[in-house]
Amino acid sequence: MAEISAGVSSPRASVAAASAAAAAAAAGPTVLSSPRAAPRAAQQFHHRRWAPAISPSYKPYLLALWLAGFALVFLWQNTSAGRLRLHTRPPTPTSTPRRAPSADAMGQWVASPPEYDLREFGGVGDGRTLNTAAFEAAVAAIAERGGGRLTVPAGRWLTAPFNLTSHMTLFLASGAEILGIQDERYWPLMSPLPSYGYGREHKGPRYGSLIHGQDLKDVIITGHNGTINGQGQSWWIKFRKKLLNHTRGPLVQLMRSSNILISNITLRDSPFWTLHVYDCKHVTISETTVLAPVVGAPNTDGINPDSCTDVMIENCYISVGDDGIAIKSGWDQYGIAYGRPSTNITIRRVTIRSMVSAGVSIGSEMSGGVSNVLVENVHIWSSRRGVRIKTAPGRGAYVNNIAYRNITLENVRVGIVIKTDYNEHPDEAFDPKAVPIVGNISYTSIHGQRVRVPVRIQGSAEIPVRNVTFHDMSVGLLDKKYHVFQCSFVQGQVIGYVFPVPCKNLDLYNERRELNAQFLLVSLQRLKAVSP
Repeated sequence: MAEISAGVSSPRASVAAASAAAAAAAAGPTVLSSPRAAPRAAQQFHHRRWAPAISPSYKPYLLALWLAGFALVFLWQNTSAGRLRLHTRPPTPTSTPRRAPSADAMGQWVASPPEYDLREFGGVGDGRTLNTAAFEAAVAAIAERGGGRLTVPAGRWLTAPFNLTSHMTLFLASGAEILGIQDERYWPLMSPLPSYGYGREHKGPRYGSLIHGQDLKDVIITGHNGTINGQGQSWWIKFRKKLLNHTRGPLVQLMRSSNILISNITLRDSPFWTLHVYDCKHVTISETTVLAPVVGAPNTDGINPDSCTDVMIENCYISVGDDGIAIKSGWDQYGIAYGRPSTNITIRRVTIRSMVSAGVSIGSEMSGGVSNVLVENVHIWSSRRGVRIKTAPGRGAYVNNIAYRNITLENVRVGIVIKTDYNEHPDEAFDPKAVPIVGNISYTSIHGQRVRVPVRIQGSAEIPVRNVTFHDMSVGLLDKKYHVFQCSFVQGQVIGYVFPVPCKNLDLYNERRELNAQFLLVSLQRLKAVSP
């Protein structure tokens, strides 16, 4: 009491001092470095008084709420509902919107092409029901959709002729067979081909083909080796008996079309030419079998590219009653006027049998011109002729730059033929002074056995055959009577070993393309013999 009373002047002061001491003890020690520290301390104390700290028990709830909000914003921005995006700022004026890709960039169709089954249109594959209406309805549906595929399932589908459309695939399943009706009254008549003047066999209209297309793009006929059967037997009989008034129609004919693919099918027993592509571009025929009786099936050529550009025929088997493959380009004055050549044609890895005609022919209708043809890796067996070029006065135009390589001849009557007097004409109006130019023809690696006549080249004073080359040729002969080349009005050269004996007037070169010295000596001796 003595210590306390000594520092306190009165009882009221003692009470105040005691209260201040208690408050200081509760607040803790206060350190003031300057007179300004006191106001700051007061402000700090005032803030803590009116904003108390968040309780730790609420922090997990706030964090979860924040994460949920972020997730909702992210989903809104990346779902169909969020395609109406919020922009914090407008796009810059220089930005260009991206264009959708064009149809050309995406292929033939922007969307997947539709696929149809012939049975969807009422087709019945019993070999007796006529399915023309079903084929026509299916093609119309594909045309309306801008393209598509028509599958012909297993069965025998009798039909009259029908037309294809652009961007179409005709797919023949395994066991499927399209049958052409044999009654010619169901076959429509068409105008004559302009480069032929009139129907090939009769003046006036001609029968159309069983499967036809003209002015088309992107046409595919393929399958799992299904068959298109023209049932041509009745046509052949009526033709021989002269009971038809119009030229017979082909089995398949495509005219003035481009981007054509025919593969993995069998074509058989056509009334006339089997596969005729006329004035077409970019044609591929692959893995295709073409069949007709080797006798008694007149004019059943296998494949005829006619006034066509950029054609590939490969990996095919052909056994027919006329030329296996015949390259054409119009007939006399009509073909000259039409003026469409056949050019850039490759034939390779093909096996052909033609007991009536030739394995591979050029002409005789070649009045638009034929050039840039390569025939290689071809096997011709049991045929009347191997490879043949045929033309005549009146045809005009040219046969130029033709190469035959790696040709195998087996049991062939005449191996190589060039004939310049094939005198068949559409009418009497042809110009006999319109003579073709024939030249720049090469035969390389020609081999065979049982060949009766190896080479027969029949040029003429009007149509000489120029610049013919033989290189690496060895043909086993069936008849020793015809053991040499048969040549007239021909000029060219022989390179390296060639058997049998080539034409006497052909220049002889060794494998280094050096003129044979012995040939020079013989030539000089002949020159002296005729000199005065």
